[in-house]
Amino acid sequence: MSLVLYNTLASQKQPFEPLQPDRVTLYVCGPTVYNLAHIGNARPAVVFDVLFRLLQTQYSEVVYARNITDIDDKIINAARERQCEIDQVTEEFSAKYREDMAALNVLPPTLEPHATDNIQPMIELTEQLIDKQHAYVSEGHVLFAVESMADYGKLSGRSLEDMLAGARVEVASYKRHPGDFVLWKPAANGDPGWDSPWGRGRPGWHLECSAMIRAHLGAEIDIHGGGRDLIFPHHENEIAQSRCAYGGDYVRYWLHNAYLDIDGEKMSKSLGNVHSVRDLLASYRGEVLRFALLSAHYRSPLNFSPELLEQAEVTLSGLYGSLRSVAGIEPVTEAALAQEPFYAALNDDLNTPIAIAELHALVKALNKAADGEKPALKARVLALGDLLGILQHDPEQWLQGKAATEGISAEQVEALIAERLQAKLDKQYARADEIRDQLAGEGVVLEDSREGTSWRRG
Repeated sequence: MSLVLYNTLASQKQPFEPLQPDRVTLYVCGPTVYNLAHIGNARPAVVFDVLFRLLQTQYSEVVYARNITDIDDKIINAARERQCEIDQVTEEFSAKYREDMAALNVLPPTLEPHATDNIQPMIELTEQLIDKQHAYVSEGHVLFAVESMADYGKLSGRSLEDMLAGARVEVASYKRHPGDFVLWKPAANGDPGWDSPWGRGRPGWHLECSAMIRAHLGAEIDIHGGGRDLIFPHHENEIAQSRCAYGGDYVRYWLHNAYLDIDGEKMSKSLGNVHSVRDLLASYRGEVLRFALLSAHYRSPLNFSPELLEQAEVTLSGLYGSLRSVAGIEPVTEAALAQEPFYAALNDDLNTPIAIAELHALVKALNKAADGEKPALKARVLALGDLLGILQHDPEQWLQGKAATEGISAEQVEALIAERLQAKLDKQYARADEIRDQLAGEGVVLEDSREGTSWRRG
């Protein structure tokens, strides 16, 4: 099955056909680096990482750009609060973002353009819009005139009036229309700024992505991704800027992941339920967070809760347990991915829930398989794990758990298991039960089989 993606612009699934036969360009809006990334920020990073992995199995070149917004009002305010230069803020949180995403098994993008490294392309884009009368200068600002574009609002499928009714729109004296948005703004005294034909200033947020896409990926790209919250105004305004300045389609396929709720409520600072990835990693392993984020289809809302995370932990431990049972078996070269049901599921608009169901079916078959069948089944399990970005750890280490250094040591566990075995041989069953209960109290789960006793931290 060939790749099919839901294109927000067309409001339907469409077969994916890149501009060039064996090269794909992908751009995903990255973080504004003034604070730690929260779990909502992680959903698009994980979702489009799966797409990146999938595309690499089909095309010889996949150029994936995920930007860093390192100039913004929030960054300037954070630097003021900390009484430091903005570079200190952006460098710190850029590094922490990369670390957090790596902990979720998110592959580095091919390119990571920074806004402050691309000021000249932003100025050139603004000049093009002014020359073509799609933008105007007013009180030191340069603004895009939304009424100059006949089909403004096509991505969100709403009229300009409807879009503005449900959005936060800055009312300002320098605007001709309330929906006009800033391309370039003057820099206040002491704030970061760059020289431009309109005075010292800095770019508007929407302008950044349009300019960086053109500078690093070309006039038109294959796929642009991000969260649903970016459809309007951010992505709508990207389309307006790029198409009005340079013509063409700008982006062929627009992909958007749905919102993430926390315990059934919208994540917001006012509710106090915004959880950073870094805080969650203190309690859960990165692969657990990743698996939880992939448990629902990317276009469906996801309720992120302790129950979901505990279930993800249990499920992954079960999968790793099956891999540990075949630790001594070398996987054979995997069969053609095109024949795999899980591959068909991922090609159907990244249907990760179906792919995960297929993973369970493969593991069930692996558990029941004769020895001669296990190498091929193990290879198929690992191939799907690679596509989903899970099962990337040594099974034994995973099952011993990240808390291995916090409680009873592995050596103590092994000694008690040996004592329990001897107690059973001596028919001292009460003592054997005591040892099992003692280990259970330490969070250690014993699993008896014909091959002997294995253990894991629960």
